[in-house]
Amino acid sequence: MATLVTRTLESKRERIIATLLLALTIPCSAQLGVILGLLSQEPTALFVWATVMVTIFLSIGFLAGKVIPGNVSCFYMEIPPLRLPRPQAILTKTYVRLKWYFGEILPLFIFASVLIWAGKLTGLFDLVVRVLEPVMVWLGLPKEAAPTFLYGFFRRDYGAAGMFDLHSSGILAGQQLVVAAVTLTLFIPCIAQLQFMFKERGFKNTILIAIFVVLFAFSLGYILNQLLSIMEVSF
Repeated sequence: MATLVTRTLESKRERIIATLLLALTIPCSAQLGVILGLLSQEPTALFVWATVMVTIFLSIGFLAGKVIPGNVSCFYMEIPPLRLPRPQAILTKTYVRLKWYFGEILPLFIFASVLIWAGKLTGLFDLVVRVLEPVMVWLGLPKEAAPTFLYGFFRRDYGAAGMFDLHSSGILAGQQLVVAAVTLTLFIPCIAQLQFMFKERGFKNTILIAIFVVLFAFSLGYILNQLLSIMEVSF
């Protein structure tokens, strides 16, 4: 939905910047709820996560504004006159939104579930998980976190649920939980968002944004793990 809202921005440059920030730093509501629930048990961990995300949002937005060519445009939006809502208009708009959701978004969720089922059935997921395991170790995370990132690509809430399960079983806690939360938040957008990025921003821009997001997420996760270890921050 947020990717579609970028249509209101006047220039292509600003739409690309907004899409980049949405793909990189803004988690979905389900993922955000799980992360806040897990980290709120330790205020220091929640503070580190929030500080990192706000810093990245501001710094990447500032740098993208300097690097991406184009002129800054003035944003104007006409504010319609305020009137009491009419029941018929509310019902009509609700119907239109639901029709759009079930027609465009729901098939993507079903498609993601089918891909997960096919990946498990063919053993392809096991191969991808084995490839991701050394990356998890490099980040200072347990190898068991690899499926969480894989499922997080298909559905962000799947990734958040996987992180919750690892925390509940005692595998993911303390510093590792903070690093996993930051990296998973920054990780590549889910397949639904990626689909709309292809539709709205085009193939080239979407691929470039996705590559940047993946490399940036893992690099920052590694740097954060090293900084927390050097500073001996305890959670």
